[in-house]
Amino acid sequence: ALERAKALVDEMTVEEQAGQLRYDAPSVPRLGIPAYNWWNEGLHGLARSGVATMFPQAIGMAAMFDTELVEKAGDITSTEARAKYNVYTKYDDRDIYKGLTLWAPNINIFRDPRWGRGHETYGEDPFLTAENGKAYVRGLQGDGEVMKTAACAKHFAVHSGPEKTRHHFDIENLSPRDLWETYLPAFKALVQKGGVKEVMCAYQRFEGEPCCGSNRLLRQILRDEWGFKGLVVSDCGAISDFWTPGCHEVSPDAASASAKAVISGTDLECGNSYKALPDAVKAGAITEQQINTSVERLLEARFELGDFDPDSLVEWTRIPESVIASKAHKKLALDMAREQMVLLHNKNNTLPLAKDASDIVVMGPNAADSTMMWGIYYGQPTHTITVLEGMRNKLGSGVR
Repeated sequence: ALERAKALVDEMTVEEQAGQLRYDAPSVPRLGIPAYNWWNEGLHGLARSGVATMFPQAIGMAAMFDTELVEKAGDITSTEARAKYNVYTKYDDRDIYKGLTLWAPNINIFRDPRWGRGHETYGEDPFLTAENGKAYVRGLQGDGEVMKTAACAKHFAVHSGPEKTRHHFDIENLSPRDLWETYLPAFKALVQKGGVKEVMCAYQRFEGEPCCGSNRLLRQILRDEWGFKGLVVSDCGAISDFWTPGCHEVSPDAASASAKAVISGTDLECGNSYKALPDAVKAGAITEQQINTSVERLLEARFELGDFDPDSLVEWTRIPESVIASKAHKKLALDMAREQMVLLHNKNNTLPLAKDASDIVVMGPNAADSTMMWGIYYGQPTHTITVLEGMRNKLGSGVR
């Protein structure tokens, strides 16, 4: 795949190369390269692309303490992603949330309850996070000759909130022990043992440098020490934080920020700054060869996904649309929803609710709110059983 990628890159102009480093990469018709949108989500089921099987939120999957089920959830997510991709590509529909690169799992450590995205992680324990992360990556990427979908370990590194300050905050006093024993083990496990294809760099600064422009994180640790051969993608808008007033302000403009990010090792941008890369080349801030390295990694991943091959050579193209939100898939989601439940305290044996009660008061709008239950990065389930509906189903018509 890498040799095929290099052969293509050698034929491209600087402008064409720079275009391929954008998440919404345009087509290059003269070289037979179709457009591709790298941004798709699959945190707990295929997200933002219509109907799909929805599994418990990641924090709930972690509560199962069952990596085999987590892997099955990843496998079903990638199966449904392939099924939809097979349909989309028939109509040359390569829009956002329709590709094979799923930006999941989130393996950050949930240490601060004020962090609004903690529920999309596997919790506070580095070992449990690593085991669940590896399992989900196995499910997403598969074990065939052609990669099923590409998983992404995010957000590298030490990204655990608070959200409000993430675009300008600098983590500069973290102890080496906390870095290596708390925040990095899961990433190291997914890179060295999980074979994850993508790593997403985080918004904030680490030791003075934005994570997506950090030689310490992206070059020294990720590539040199851990031997990561895959691609690095920026969090969305992270490169513009380099130069936007009120954010990191480590670069004067988009061109210099883009050059800094690519040279540091951020191959793909979710954002708009990389459009200035041709100007950065003209200004001498970055060389064409440095851009080539990133383009080769990106095209290599697309070759590994079979994106340039005929359907006859890609086993996943035979996955039918009928598997999406199928009965078998939804049954597994229900089983996992039951497995995630943890009863912390049952004072006076309040549960189970007595069926001979005549009236039960249920307080709060969330009891009857289906969308509240979908969590973050959700797809459209065919049906949601709310708390209120579930209680009514269990207790029957005799209870008001």
